[in-house]
Amino acid sequence: MQITLQKSTVAKQSSIQITGSKSESNRLLLLKALYPEISLENVSNSDDSNLMTNALTTSSDLVDIHHAGTAMRFLTAYFSVQEGREVTLTGSKRMKERPIEVLVEALQELGADISYVENEGFPPIKIKGKKLTRHKVSLKANVSSQYISALLLIASKLENGLELTLEGEITSVPYIKMTLSLLDEIGVESSFNGHVITVKPTTNNQQPKTLTVESDWSSASYYFSIAAISEIGTEITLSSYKGNSLQGDSVLTDIYKHFGVNTVFNDNSSVTLKKEFSNLEPLTLNLKNAPDIAQTIAVTCFALGMPCDLTGLHTLKIKETDRLVALKNEIEKFGGRVEITDKSLRLLASDKINEMVSIETYHDHRMAMAFAPLALKVPIKIEDAMVVSKSYPTFWDDLESIGFKITK
Repeated sequence: MQITLQKSTVAKQSSIQITGSKSESNRLLLLKALYPEISLENVSNSDDSNLMTNALTTSSDLVDIHHAGTAMRFLTAYFSVQEGREVTLTGSKRMKERPIEVLVEALQELGADISYVENEGFPPIKIKGKKLTRHKVSLKANVSSQYISALLLIASKLENGLELTLEGEITSVPYIKMTLSLLDEIGVESSFNGHVITVKPTTNNQQPKTLTVESDWSSASYYFSIAAISEIGTEITLSSYKGNSLQGDSVLTDIYKHFGVNTVFNDNSSVTLKKEFSNLEPLTLNLKNAPDIAQTIAVTCFALGMPCDLTGLHTLKIKETDRLVALKNEIEKFGGRVEITDKSLRLLASDKINEMVSIETYHDHRMAMAFAPLALKVPIKIEDAMVVSKSYPTFWDDLESIGFKITK
């Protein structure tokens, strides 16, 4: 479905309730499957989390996770330790182009029985669940943190736990720490010293425990962008968030100070974004620990005519689409100038924004949502607009509630 966003203005004061973090939800859903004593509240209502729930509860021997990359990685590890269970894990056409070999090889090193159904190194894969007794494995540290988290999430169920050595520079550290913090919350012991992560096996039954998922900081990023592009004095309140967040994307609170947006944490677990001043100074950032907000930041800079240099983006090439190429393509439709490498993006200053550009989303939810704030400058069109359901199904309704004019 294509939608048109007319040139819009947001209310001076508004508030939004954002669903639970997809990253936290998917980790906790897998842990709940391993430890049924756990109860969860404020779980993400995203397609990815619904697919994760369905995959963990189905008795089918064919599990199709469509575009859900996190689910593909986490479930590859999960089904490897389901003794006596045989599953073929598959996904969309794009999913079959996204590499899984690094994780499969690590699991095979631990003793897992995994084979490729079609192309070597890519889904679909056939997994025969078994008890894994080996406990030492090494992994390149600059791969997707989801490979690392997938191993950590099942580690306490391995007979001898896990000793995972990360080789080289470690990227996306906050996502690794998020996984370890969630393990700690359910009583699993772990340590992260230098390049070695150790997770101990669990011997006793878990005590019943209810965990509340924090709202999604990646979803909040679009409101940071809206606040930055809006007039001074604009305030947007979002819930439910905490100051000591496990999510790497909470770095937004520091990054968007550059755009004049101050973040205030309120007593009731909400945050208020306040546009306090305007700034057009060039922005230079290394986003290796928070690559998912690169699209939002690039579009914010373009909307304000601000140049930026974003590095640490090597994982964006293996997401729902090649996000660096997609960003370059779409920003240049608007008249912007973008230079990319395989791990960086440079946006040149531009004061021109073409109107009524039709934005291709490339089956990528973040492309649709990152570009939406541009409607505060010019009318735009978004193709395949419902792709947002992957992580934030109510996004368009929420935008309308704060003043965006949308024609479906």
